[in-house]
Amino acid sequence: MISFTLNTIKLVRPLNCLITFLSVLIGGFIISESAININLLLIASVSASLITAAGNVINDIYDIELDKISHPKRPLPLNKVSISQAKTIYILLNLLALILLFISSIYLTLIGVLAIALLFIYSSFLKKIFLLSNLVIAFLTGLTFIFAGEAVNNLMSSFIPAGFAFLINLIREIVKDTEDLEGDIQCGINSLPIVLGFKKTSWIVLSLTIILILFTTYPYFNGIYKIEYFVLVMIIVNPILILSAKKFFEKNDKKNIKTASVLLKLDMLIGLVAIYLGK
Repeated sequence: MISFTLNTIKLVRPLNCLITFLSVLIGGFIISESAININLLLIASVSASLITAAGNVINDIYDIELDKISHPKRPLPLNKVSISQAKTIYILLNLLALILLFISSIYLTLIGVLAIALLFIYSSFLKKIFLLSNLVIAFLTGLTFIFAGEAVNNLMSSFIPAGFAFLINLIREIVKDTEDLEGDIQCGINSLPIVLGFKKTSWIVLSLTIILILFTTYPYFNGIYKIEYFVLVMIIVNPILILSAKKFFEKNDKKNIKTASVLLKLDMLIGLVAIYLGK
């Protein structure tokens, strides 16, 4: 029982769920311009993390053959959690999220349904479609902040953090595709590195990184965020973006690619802090 519980935790990838929870929670405080309904924001944060957990599960169900090559230590390839158990976990996580949302807000429920549907479609067949799969996952990351904006009744202010989230996650998804190259080839997935090769993919990652760095200056120079945001972005967020791109460019090996991916994930959280301090 203890082994199953531990492997279930690994299956849902708690760090990803925590990032989603914090993205909605901190996003709500960033985006809000009036008194916050903290109960609604917490429900939205928990529900979003449950949907993320379910998305990780359904992704691993469809990716079990690929993960035997690319991520052989995950619970499903190791048979620590069965497919039928994983499907039950997936359904329960989504049901719990939708129940929480339904008793709180119809608009949040609709966004939740959209996210669940896109995650399922992505895992079942969109993943094999060139570039579209990356765009869908990046869109879902940006949708997290739209979700937060709706939770605090200030949708318009959510678009800038949603744009940041979209771009940085688009970069990270492309980096991750390079990490999963061997498994993707065997499973017939037409990812960017497979179609264009590592060199061209590296230039795309660099180009997107430059666009994101330029975009980070927009809210300060347009008076949307204060100097605290700009200082943190310039001394921490953007240097990490540059370091990540450098690591990815340096050498096509799994260690450098993994480092670049981890740096981008860390930068997402630091970026949230920058926006919060500069609000």
